[in-house]
Amino acid sequence: MKIIIAGAGEVGTHLAKMLYTVKHDIIVIDKDENKLEAIDSHFDFLTVRGSGTSINTLKESDVSRADLLIAITETEEANMTIAILGKKLGAKKVIARVNNHEYLEEENQRFIHEMGIDSLVYPEILASKEVVSMLQQSGTSKKFDFSSGHLSLYILKLNVQAPIIGKTLEQAAIDNEPYEYRTVAISRNAKTIIPHGADQFQMDDLVYIVTSKEGIDHLMTYAGKVHFPIKNVMIMGGSRIGRKTAKALEGKFNVKLLEIDKDRSFELADLLDKTLVVNADGTDIDVLIEEGIKNMDAFIAVTGNSETNILTSTIAKKFGVKKTIAEIENLEYIQIADSMGIDSVINKKLIAASHIFSHTMSADVSTVQCLSSTEAEALEFIVHENSAILKNQLKNLKFPKDALVGGVLRDNISFIAKGDTEFKPNDKVIVFALPTAIKKLNQLFK
Repeated sequence: MKIIIAGAGEVGTHLAKMLYTVKHDIIVIDKDENKLEAIDSHFDFLTVRGSGTSINTLKESDVSRADLLIAITETEEANMTIAILGKKLGAKKVIARVNNHEYLEEENQRFIHEMGIDSLVYPEILASKEVVSMLQQSGTSKKFDFSSGHLSLYILKLNVQAPIIGKTLEQAAIDNEPYEYRTVAISRNAKTIIPHGADQFQMDDLVYIVTSKEGIDHLMTYAGKVHFPIKNVMIMGGSRIGRKTAKALEGKFNVKLLEIDKDRSFELADLLDKTLVVNADGTDIDVLIEEGIKNMDAFIAVTGNSETNILTSTIAKKFGVKKTIAEIENLEYIQIADSMGIDSVINKKLIAASHIFSHTMSADVSTVQCLSSTEAEALEFIVHENSAILKNQLKNLKFPKDALVGGVLRDNISFIAKGDTEFKPNDKVIVFALPTAIKKLNQLFK
């Protein structure tokens, strides 16, 4: 695909790198010469200096031949303008990043489409939804639902309590027959392993497991995890993520939000009905103690500063908080956070990339999840009547070695894929894949 990305900020740059890895034709537009030079020094794709809101700049970028235009600058108004102009100038599909929730409301979607904009992405709302999902399954690092919750991807860190440590995948499968879950990847020492029968589970592995609803309790037991109730939640940071998370959680939990800026604290107090907003510096240990950190079941750090979020989450863990979640925008810090015992990490770049990535697939993909701590993606493919994957059993297909099928949803019945699994039209198939496998997967499923 020919893809134009307007905006070389953190999200745009990360998305460009990700799409370039899977062999798309990428052009990046930005006014900032330094940002473009940084891209040029590392990657072999075209950059254009100029404003995406300029018709001449869009024409120079050959927008009339673009399969996809992504407007992802820091300014919502610019993104809307870029997307509208790009569609009028011939781009087949356009996506715009926004930070105004009313654009996403159902009654306003018709106006958005009439303007020519195919899709909107609001990273902060997506991040907030991910935080809420993390609190629903307290014993895991992360949980992603597929096929309306019939199948889920759980991310678990193995510690000394895990009975599975020291066993190979083959041994684990024998111990758990008939099994309702499947390990699709292991992250170990900053490397991603697509595992096979002889691979062994080790201490501190971050394990990615696809499971049906029936397999969840057994999975948690075998991985040495215990689900615990969450009642009291402390949020540090009144950013857009913090505000939207508090709004989603208040009424269900006792929520306390710490915000260092006085004016913003007053604004938040007016916006949040059932959240206790405190104007205080959450990096001050005395403040945390005074505000009851020892009584909290979950601590969510979303200040916008990765170092602060890592530090305060680590402090919260020291005080006995069972579930800690940190927003970390520096990708290189994610491994550090995992090693320091922080339970879960969110990253807006990866979340936004997940949302946009599905628009670049030639196969029918209903869901994409780009995952922290690994370079792989989890994808939900829909099988069609002429898909090449229908030709044989899974074990006899030329399936890429750097990808693995986890589970299948068929007629609202979910099951874990095995070697003798045969696919049928309209199946939804969960696949875990490294970027090098994407092209082959497109060919199998399209």
